[in-house]
Amino acid sequence: MENTGIIENNRTQMRRGVLEYSILLILASGDEYASSIIQKLKEVNIIVAEGTTYPLLIRLKKLGLLNYRWEESPQGPPRKYYMITDYGRSQLAELDAAWDELSHGIESIRKGI
Repeated sequence: MENTGIIENNRTQMRRGVLEYSILLILASGDEYASSIIQKLKEVNIIVAEGTTYPLLIRLKKLGLLNYRWEESPQGPPRKYYMITDYGRSQLAELDAAWDELSHGIESIRKGI
C-alpha cells in the first residue's frame, strides 16, 4: 500500500517536471486558451489541475516565454489566448536539446548501458 503512494508521488513529480516544457510544445503549434491547454495535457495523461496551470502560465508570461491576447468567444466571455514568444521558442529549443539528452541517457540505462 505504501509503495502505491510512492509511485504516485513519483509520477506527480515527473509530470510537474515536464509541465512547462509541455506547455511550450503545445503553444509552438499554435495559440491556445488555458482550458484548451489543460485539455491537451489531459489527452496525453499529463493531468494537471487548473490551480496549477493558471499560475504557471502567468509565470511563463512574466519570464517572457509567453504572451497573450483577448479574443471574443462565440460561446461566452472573451478568451485569453496564449502564444509563445521568440524568446520562448529559443528556450524551447534548449529544452528540446535537454530532453533529447535526458531521454537518450534514460534509454541507455534501461537497456543496460
